[in-house]
Amino acid sequence: MTGFSERVLALTSRIPHGRVSTYKLIAEAMNTRAYRAVGAALHKNINPVTVPCHRVCNSDGSIGGYSGGVEKKIALLMQEGVEVKNGRIVDFERRLFRVF
Repeated sequence: MTGFSERVLALTSRIPHGRVSTYKLIAEAMNTRAYRAVGAALHKNINPVTVPCHRVCNSDGSIGGYSGGVEKKIALLMQEGVEVKNGRIVDFERRLFRVF
């Protein structure tokens, strides 16, 4: 695993239960604009229990991808109390975790 990927996973592990963040915010916390590389690193996450990559979505509040499938990602978010409607996080701004 690269240093970049390790940092992505470390930042992602800080997103609290019931909150979400974005690929863009994680990249910006790393002083880069490599948003897609953040997504690629999360796609390779081998420990989704410790690193909750299901809590990372697109900047517009849409769900984004998930290695376990989008339906699984939605189910995990809803188990945490995050409402999803039409593929988007309901009350996105209130749920958004920005502090890395």
